[in-house]
Amino acid sequence: MSFNKELQQLAADMAETMYAAKGIGLAAPQIGVDRRVIVADVSDSQDSLHVLVNPVIVDRGGSASIGEGCLSIPNAYAKVNRSAWVTVGGCDANGSHIEVSADGMLAMVLQHEIDHLDGILFFDHLAERTQRALGLTDAVRQMR
Repeated sequence: MSFNKELQQLAADMAETMYAAKGIGLAAPQIGVDRRVIVADVSDSQDSLHVLVNPVIVDRGGSASIGEGCLSIPNAYAKVNRSAWVTVGGCDANGSHIEVSADGMLAMVLQHEIDHLDGILFFDHLAERTQRALGLTDAVRQMR
């Protein structure tokens, strides 16, 4: 991936889209861009933006179940079991290597967005009966 003004603009556009939708994370495939780029900001003041290019979870531990939703599937929420903490390596939009260590909500968001890059949606972590109870089975079929 080229680290250039186009990539920096993509990250800025993704952040703007995420904030406009009142989201806390967004992956490039969610906006139809086939790049391994995510943005995340769980702060109330929208001043802690994380931009990760080619993110990889390099360490993780514990277990937590936090309610999740997704900008791709409005009004669907469910508790998903994920690692309680993660360390994610990757690059920023300028190509500099970075690592982000996170727990709580940020850890959940990073895992959720990296899943998007791998074609996994939050409801893929749910039992089929839970998907049916939430009315997600049709959404699952449409997104595949």
